[in-house]
Amino acid sequence: MALIYSGDIHLRMNKMDWNQLRAFLETAETGSLSAAARKLGLTQPTLSRQVAAIEQRMGVTLFERVGKAMVLTPTGLDLLEHARAMGAAAAALSLAATGRSENVEGVVSVSASDGVAAHMLPPLVRALREQEPGIAIEIISSNALSDLLRREADIAIRHVKPEQPDLIARLIRHATAGFYASETWVEVHGHPRNAEDAATLAFVGSDRSGHYLRHLQQHGLPVSEANFSCYAHHSVVNWALVRYGMGIGAMMDEIALGTPGIVRVLDDVPPVRFPIWLVTHRELRTSRRIRVVFEALAKGLAPADAACLR
Repeated sequence: MALIYSGDIHLRMNKMDWNQLRAFLETAETGSLSAAARKLGLTQPTLSRQVAAIEQRMGVTLFERVGKAMVLTPTGLDLLEHARAMGAAAAALSLAATGRSENVEGVVSVSASDGVAAHMLPPLVRALREQEPGIAIEIISSNALSDLLRREADIAIRHVKPEQPDLIARLIRHATAGFYASETWVEVHGHPRNAEDAATLAFVGSDRSGHYLRHLQQHGLPVSEANFSCYAHHSVVNWALVRYGMGIGAMMDEIALGTPGIVRVLDDVPPVRFPIWLVTHRELRTSRRIRVVFEALAKGLAPADAACLR
């Protein structure tokens, strides 16, 4: 009986509506109807109806509702890998179709950290729009590593080299970041030059987990949690707090140099050095519009001289 039951379910999965299958997959992956709805760009009632429809179509219960969480039933767990395989096949089909498109028109999504997205991408997008008016750029501002294999973005700007074999990564250059404060803050507190000067000064923190604190300490600054005057995980907000005199903050040098009213401090402390990688899926490189955007970004983010790549 179990074999007949399993085969019957798999037959029904083969006839599954793709929207319902995506609803099942995203709800299973996120564990929440609201989170899955946001990811798919749907309302929560719409997603809930799709989940109910797939359960009715298959004649099984896929989720148990525990508070606001959606927990997979044993049947749901059994079918999850099959659904993932079907989803991967659909994603591969989409990749292949996109990769064969030669039109220099349409939308290309680019993922970058919020600081890069807010300060560096806008002039590059404007220049690209003037060059290729048929291309629209969607900027995805995220500090997470967007999953290119699942098409969360077509191109990503990252500070770590990706390990997935299906991704193409080009090292654009190494960038630097220093420590900065507002002119008004320096007028009040003086101009700190070395690491020892930082011990009693206010800093703008980026998290309360201790990660940023450890980074500062590993960089030779004798600071503790008591040094943080405020926190902001979002780097654009963090930078705004620095500009408004809340303390010292770290920022990519070229962004800081383009910000009025900002002064480099802790001048004797070595800058932070980090890579800029441009990443896309190997099949997407055969798409002309994505290739055009990739090369335009590579040129726009390129170093002023070859030494930046070493």
